[in-house]
Amino acid sequence: MGKIIIFSAPSGSGKTTIVKELLKSFPQFEFSISATSRQPRGQEQHGVDYYFLSQEEFAQKVKEEAFVEWEEVYAGTCYGTLKSEMERIWSKGHVILFDVDVMGGINLKRIFGDDACSIFIMPPSKEELERRLRGRGTDSEEVILKRLGKAEFELAKAPEFDHVVVNDRLDEAVAETTRHIEQFLAR
Repeated sequence: MGKIIIFSAPSGSGKTTIVKELLKSFPQFEFSISATSRQPRGQEQHGVDYYFLSQEEFAQKVKEEAFVEWEEVYAGTCYGTLKSEMERIWSKGHVILFDVDVMGGINLKRIFGDDACSIFIMPPSKEELERRLRGRGTDSEEVILKRLGKAEFELAKAPEFDHVVVNDRLDEAVAETTRHIEQFLAR
């Protein structure tokens, strides 16, 4: 078993953008591709952004105990971390980078303890979070309102993470995150 770095945040906080920046700087990191029962958005691709599974396929994987952790994040929409994905990355000697929902991040930290560094990406404000979600242009009004409603709950969970990084300016957020990761890897 190797080390893992967990990123969680309300949707629209910029965690995926930060993760992509870090992947450029740390060649030993590899992104863990989550499985989901939702449909692809925009240009998302199966096996690159997510493993897109039908609800039936996802339920079968749950029965097979193929997930390290999984959760129904929104009604009818599940996300999870496949054991096979972690084994694939660790077999290369890489550090796993997770970009997961808040409860998934808390669960992974609980499972992996000191072998995990959990980082919560905080939006600068709820208003900015809403602006970012609307600016994506990928979600319906109903989905945006669901995400904003869920953000209230998620923001309250920030203290359960090892570090909280406010993503107001991307370069500063990446620099702060890099410092936390370097300290974790040096242990």
